[in-house]
Parts: sequence; structure tokens; C-alpha cells
Amino acid sequence: MDKSIERIARVLRTDKDTVGNLCKRMEEVTGKRNIPQKVMEENDILVEKSLTALGVGGKAFNFEVYQALIAKVKKNDATIFDLFRKPRCIDYKGCKTLLDFAKELANVGDGFFLKKEKAIELLKSEPPVNIMKALGYKEIGELIEKEDIDQVFAALRFGEEREWLNEVFFAQYRDLTVNDFERRGIRLEVLDGKWLTIAEQFLKKKYHNVSHLKELGVIFVIPLELKTPGETMRVFGLILHYLHEVSFYAKLFTLYAQTPSNFSERIISCLRGDVLDEQMHSHVVSNWLIVQRYLAKEDEYDWRLFAPHVNPEALHWTKAEEDVARLNERFENLDLHFWHNLDFVGEFYRTESGVDNLVSFNLIDTVMSLVMEKDMIKYLYHHQEAMWNKLFMEYVGGRDEMERLTVENFMKGYIAF
Repeated sequence: MDKSIERIARVLRTDKDTVGNLCKRMEEVTGKRNIPQKVMEENDILVEKSLTALGVGGKAFNFEVYQALIAKVKKNDATIFDLFRKPRCIDYKGCKTLLDFAKELANVGDGFFLKKEKAIELLKSEPPVNIMKALGYKEIGELIEKEDIDQVFAALRFGEEREWLNEVFFAQYRDLTVNDFERRGIRLEVLDGKWLTIAEQFLKKKYHNVSHLKELGVIFVIPLELKTPGETMRVFGLILHYLHEVSFYAKLFTLYAQTPSNFSERIISCLRGDVLDEQMHSHVVSNWLIVQRYLAKEDEYDWRLFAPHVNPEALHWTKAEEDVARLNERFENLDLHFWHNLDFVGEFYRTESGVDNLVSFNLIDTVMSLVMEKDMIKYLYHHQEAMWNKLFMEYVGGRDEMERLTVENFMKGYIAF
């Protein structure tokens, strides 16, 4: 078997026959030959280029390459911290420069989102008891009058019990119609400091203080001072990522509005992050699952991670990383171009004990590893998911075609050839 296929399978932690049979079938369908070889040749060129830029020799140990990447992103983090006027992100004013740069770079435009008056109606129908108690409100009308609705909806994610959210509050979404949505811009929010105490458990679970509301078109930052090395780049990258993610789901919502009869059902499926959980026929080797979330965060041995699939999350990160690299076009002294096109790049390096370990050159893997360095957590799954996407894009003709096929087949759950 071709060495390139074996190398790709090793990175993806899947069987080499899975990759080999998939590539053979995709070659028959598309007429494109030697894609695995092309992908790995590009990987090797970018690895060599990166190591040269880092001043690391090709025979370096695993920890030497890893630490050089960590040092690089730490330096980049310090430079953008200064560029963004030392953002504190404890309030909107302190985070404004960072948010403005993110919105300008992502340039995602308007989307199709839930109307504010409908959001208020949902709150009135099922008042968030825990939030009202925490803020000292006895009547839902008082909360609606005095609080920002976007911030209340954000707080639902961390201030109420999951069972109540799913079985009571979100159950109302079954009655949503196309008329409950409108076109408007994506909004960026930094939550008021009063939400921080309520959000403590959420922060422990999520490892970061940025999240989003797809249905409302809102991205929110829980106010925390940026003290840890890598935090500025992480927050900036997450906001860019969520801008692209929210925009992607807005495209889906717009598409689903064309068939109003099952509009709410499809919206709910998107918000749940549904992924097919059934094995497809083994002889159909050219079916690509659509995996709309990072399953490795839940179970790194989930069978769907080893089956052919595309991952929209990784696509949003690819766009975010391109935004970060594009910032360098305006401010060359930032030296951010290093990370351009490294999302799918990685290589195995030997440890001092003689074991080969994978090193990801992916920006967000490196940033997350830096932020979590004290907990000795290393990230690889962004790179691995980007590799699945890279294979798919090479066969279908690029990122735009991958996104088109993903949107068109999203509710079906897979792309067939």
C-alpha cells in the first residue's frame, strides 16, 4: 500500500484500508489521481518550512518541536495583546478593539435569526427560575424590562439546569415558524460582571469563556481578565471561529425556511448538534458523514471519528486561522503568516524514550495547549479533523465546494458519491 495512505491513516488513527478504499473510490468518481501523495507532499513542505522558521532541526525530538511551536504562539500572543491595546475583556469597552478587529476580518455579513420579540415571548412562557432568583427578580416582566435579552439568553446556557433547558424551555422551539426569524447582523456581547458567579461551573466545564447562540446570532464573552499566556489569541480565535460558525448556521436556517413544514424540526436538529449514529453499509466506501461537532471532546474513541467524514467545525477554524494570517497583511511585524495553511499539518517525532508521538502544527491546537499547559493537556483533534476536510476538499475542488455540499446534505447527515 502507498506510504502516503499509511501516513494519513496513522494521523487519523484509522485503518489504512479505510483510507485506501475511500481514496480509490473518490478517484473513480472524480478522476483525480494521487491525492494522498499530494496531501502528504504539501504536509512535508510546510513542516520543513515551519521548522526552518522556528530554527529547529529535522531530527529534533518531539518535545523540541512542540516547545518551539508553543514559544512561537506565545510570542504571537504577546504582539496581538499589544495591538488590541491590552484587552482585559472584563467589559465591552475593555474588549472592544479585539471584537472590532474580529468582526472586520471575518466579514460574514447578515444572517437569519430569531426575532427579539419572539425571544421575549419564550421567556415569558417559561421563566428561567434560577436566573431570576440569582438576580433577585420575582416577576419575569421585571427581568425583561431591566435586563438585556441577549445576555439573558446567553445565561440560560450556564444558569439553568440542562434537563429543564432541553425538556421545558427548548421544547418551545418545536412551534417556531419562519415568521419568527428575520435578517440582521451578528451581535458580539461581553456579559455584565454580575453573570460571572452564575457562570463559574460553565467555565470549568468549557475551558474557555466564549460561546454563542446560533438561533439568535449572538456571540458572547463571559468577562474574565486575560492573564494566561495564549489567552488573547484563544479568545480572538474563538470569536473569529464563532463568527464563521454562526454565519454557516444562518445559511442553513435560510435554506430550511424554503420548506416551512419542517422548519422547526431542522432548527432543533442544528442546535442539538445531531450526528448520524448508525453504521452505513460497509461496501459504500464513498459516503462521508457530516460531523457537526468535535466528537473527540466527548469520546476520543467514538467510531465516527475513524469513519470518512467532513467536519464543519474544522472548516470554521480554517477560516478563522486565515483571518489571523490576514491580520499580518496589515501589520507585518506581528509575524502571524507563519500559521497560514497549517491547519491540516502535523508530523510524528520521537520522544527521548523512543516512542513516536504526533505533533500538531495547527494554530488552535497549539494555542489551546499553551493555555492548558499547566494542566499538561495537549490538543491534536483540530488538526486531525482538518486532515479529513483536506482530503475531501482536494477531491471535490476546494473549500467552497465542500461547504456547498455540506449545507445541501446537512439534514441527511452524510454526503454520498
